[in-house]
Amino acid sequence: MFNIGSYDERIKDFNWSISEQELGYKPGSVINIGWYCSDRLCEMGGADKPALIWEGFGGKEKQYTFNDVRLASNTIGTFLRELGIRDEDRVCIFLDRNPELYLSFVGILKIGAIAQPLFSAFGDESLHVRLENAETKAIITQKKHVSKVRKIRDSLPHLEHIIVVDYDGKRPLQEREVAFSLETATPVESLEIFPTHAESPSVLHYTSGTTGQPKGVKHVHYSLISQYLTAKWVLDLKEDDIYWCTADPGWVTGTSYGIIGPWSMGITQCVLDSGFSAEAWYRFIEKNRVTVWYSAPTAIRSLMKAGDEVVAQFDLSSLRHLASVGEPLNSEAVIWSEKVFGKAFLDTYWQTETGSMMISNYPGMRIKPGSMGKPFPGITAAVLDPNTHEPITETGRIGLIAFKPGWPAMMRTYWNNEATYQSKFVNDWYLSGDRASIDPEGYFWFTGRDDDVINTGGHLVSPFEVESALLEHEAVAESAVVAKPDEVNMEVVKAFVVINPEFEAGGDLELKIMNFIRKRLSPLAMPQEIEYVDSLPKTRSGKIMRRLLHAQEWGEEIGDISTLEDDDA
Repeated sequence: MFNIGSYDERIKDFNWSISEQELGYKPGSVINIGWYCSDRLCEMGGADKPALIWEGFGGKEKQYTFNDVRLASNTIGTFLRELGIRDEDRVCIFLDRNPELYLSFVGILKIGAIAQPLFSAFGDESLHVRLENAETKAIITQKKHVSKVRKIRDSLPHLEHIIVVDYDGKRPLQEREVAFSLETATPVESLEIFPTHAESPSVLHYTSGTTGQPKGVKHVHYSLISQYLTAKWVLDLKEDDIYWCTADPGWVTGTSYGIIGPWSMGITQCVLDSGFSAEAWYRFIEKNRVTVWYSAPTAIRSLMKAGDEVVAQFDLSSLRHLASVGEPLNSEAVIWSEKVFGKAFLDTYWQTETGSMMISNYPGMRIKPGSMGKPFPGITAAVLDPNTHEPITETGRIGLIAFKPGWPAMMRTYWNNEATYQSKFVNDWYLSGDRASIDPEGYFWFTGRDDDVINTGGHLVSPFEVESALLEHEAVAESAVVAKPDEVNMEVVKAFVVINPEFEAGGDLELKIMNFIRKRLSPLAMPQEIEYVDSLPKTRSGKIMRRLLHAQEWGEEIGDISTLEDDDA
């Protein structure tokens, strides 16, 4: 039996009070995410249940119970308070995906401070932009990254404390630096939880910069109400599950569904911090008997590229539910996963700004490969006319994806950028910046970012549609499609393609690919050019940065590339 039961029944007279009641929260009372992810579970009898199973490079392993999480977060929270960190101070977590990252996140929220998780792969300039914008007071980091902080600290007057969690004493600490170690610190049994309320700020996430400069998205403690229930109904998490979310907490999925959602439910989760390979991932699933797996299309396509034979080398029979997030999930990935794992990856759609899942495929609901699914109960979603911003009533017509404001996890503002925040709302709709169509059965079909859609001769072409057709060809491992300037049509379609290793780029292959996709696309959507590349530019959260390819074609400034996967700036 699935947690959501019947989707059609759930959407009738839905109210977020379902989540409030299950969490024991009464409107107007204290709600602190850190307490819900640790102390509450211990009080309910779950103190000895495994909370975190962690594996790092070289096979190093650590395990933590929910009582361990409670004590560690108490200890971190106490240490921060003794440094002078107070409620609503921003505390950046700049760590590799090690246990201290997850435990610090909980500890920061417990004392009412704002957690600011950032990718540890950021260079000093990228780090500076975000710390300066947030006026961050403290940063939690490690030896391998502290040199980046040292380069920029003198231009960050608000940054008072640089906390090094793995200091070994070999080199002296420098200005503003202080050592902290969970292994040597005296565990703190009792910590006074700061009485945060629904609108108290909790997490400051920076957008990945796929469409311009990163913006600080402010969330509040009440977001828990959305994150708990979506984790329960969409991810179908149950008490005895072993859950693996592959997202780094520097990205919103890694906090909403890599910490808050599962831990508020008391679910055991796994973390692998040793890089990507198909063999390593499958071995991790087999070893830990992972039951629920939440990953990204980029990773899924990389697994597809590794081949079906690799899958057969491992016992993956523990898997019972798979879900995907980050980029649209192409239909071929859904079909492939059903073939090799015996179950399909279910696409979920949401954003840093929404804080929780908005449109999804649900356990037990008929899946249409390539579709985003249907709105989560309690979410009013529509496709709006780009000119009038009124809902489009006819099916199949492309428009702007929009939501009625008011769900618990909705962002409350962009940090120090209220004007841009307000610009996201028109006619009492939140504009996502993405485009889609709706079919006669109410399923949403993604077509692309609002600024990705290609206008060729007055006809709109979805990059996603072209990319999906390309990916169906056996030679194509990855694809990205953008507009290219054209004297006649203003814009035409250009495709960037990564081919599988057993194929060779050349005119013959291009002709075969073109003939293949011609049967699947209208003449207007056909690429006028295919360029073979070794890799596509992606953010570290796995999103293809089409704007970099677009800028290359149009001779434009590329803007912020701090989240680029292989950027060392």
